[in-house]
Amino acid sequence: MKKNLAPFALLLAVVAMFSFTSVKQNDTTPTQTKIGLEIGDEAPNIIMKGVDGKDLKLSSLRGKMVLIDFWASWCGPCRRENPNVVAAYNKYSRAKFKTAKGFEIFSVSFDQSKTAWEEAIAKDGLLWKYHVCDMKGWANAAGQLYGISSIPSSVLIDENGIIVAKNLRGPALDMELDKYVASFN
Repeated sequence: MKKNLAPFALLLAVVAMFSFTSVKQNDTTPTQTKIGLEIGDEAPNIIMKGVDGKDLKLSSLRGKMVLIDFWASWCGPCRRENPNVVAAYNKYSRAKFKTAKGFEIFSVSFDQSKTAWEEAIAKDGLLWKYHVCDMKGWANAAGQLYGISSIPSSVLIDENGIIVAKNLRGPALDMELDKYVASFN
């Protein structure tokens, strides 16, 4: 009779163990998102000086879709990509998004010359107000934080600061942003 109880006792122990460690399926407790560089991670905050010398914070744009654009005035491929970035800004800054309250670009320059940086912003028609640079070239703090090893490079984050796409150029940027648009004004 003892042999017949052993499998039953084992089954009872397993059921008891799972009943204490199972997670409720309808648990609405918010999950903690890790700060990181992968899609699905919360983007690390950037705080850097703008053209006027005042600190600009990436985190101040929460609620909006944001393209973090890493570039430099001396970078030929960056300058050739700038018309696509400008076109995206012009198109999506007027769009109504499903959950975000607009679209913004946060440009991070790898320049070492403030004059060259400002002239490129003007010449390329980079109309948005979020331009930052620490004048350290490849040692740029935000570039180091994001592991940027080539430019142009970009990171798209949603209204919660979550990375949703990386390295979007040309039509790929429009295709990704279109997923989040409700309508165009």
